[in-house]
Amino acid sequence: MRLIDSHCHLNYPGLAERQGEVLDAARARGVAGFLNISTRQREWDEVIALADAEDDVWASVGVHPHEADAHPDLGAAALVEGAKHPRVVAIGECGLDYYYDKSDRAAQRERFEAHVQAARATGLPLIVHTREAEADTAEILSRAVAGGGVSGVLHCFTGSAELADKALDLGFLISLSGIVTFKNAQDLQAIAKRIPLESLLVETDAPFLAPVPHRGKTGEPAFVADTAAFVANLRGEALEAVAEATTRNFFRLFARAAG
Repeated sequence: MRLIDSHCHLNYPGLAERQGEVLDAARARGVAGFLNISTRQREWDEVIALADAEDDVWASVGVHPHEADAHPDLGAAALVEGAKHPRVVAIGECGLDYYYDKSDRAAQRERFEAHVQAARATGLPLIVHTREAEADTAEILSRAVAGGGVSGVLHCFTGSAELADKALDLGFLISLSGIVTFKNAQDLQAIAKRIPLESLLVETDAPFLAPVPHRGKTGEPAFVADTAAFVANLRGEALEAVAEATTRNFFRLFARAAG
């Protein structure tokens, strides 16, 4: 069985201090690949360096919506330049977060548009974070797809059924994190049951959001196996089928990782 953790932060505190141990623990549970996500421009070199050092780790370049105010001059050109490294397979994470509002909403939208432009210029997929910003997210992505050359994934999906349907209509994938295993996630579980298998990814968002039965602990990429098992049981599918499909989906979306 092969699984991919399609979204983790291996350079974050809680994982960075024991990277080798964390990666080996995940590999022992069948995790055959890790997409290490950047959230600030100053992280890009570090995230890429780990991907250079580990054959089964890839990198993204992007700026989280929380960091939009801290990157007022970030445009598509910087993202395109950062994405030239062959171990960079995606643009992001990027998007909109109106729940915490840690950055000005107009600034968030401007940075998001820069990521869209970079994705089109590079041919790399977008990794999209969206929270309490469904209308604006859908509008920006609809325009992006209509303009051509843009694909991607809504990561750590916690949105509405309407947003899920919109993402699928646009050809985007939907990634499920450990949140889907939580007792209070019935709405998300209902959505997870009906996402087409060919549109599904799994992730940890480690070191955050450890799934049941690890809830409350530091999240680790190894735990993607628990999330995948939960999703498979929820959907009435074999774990091996979910693992195979989500791994295939990962390499189809993040084509540069496939070599």
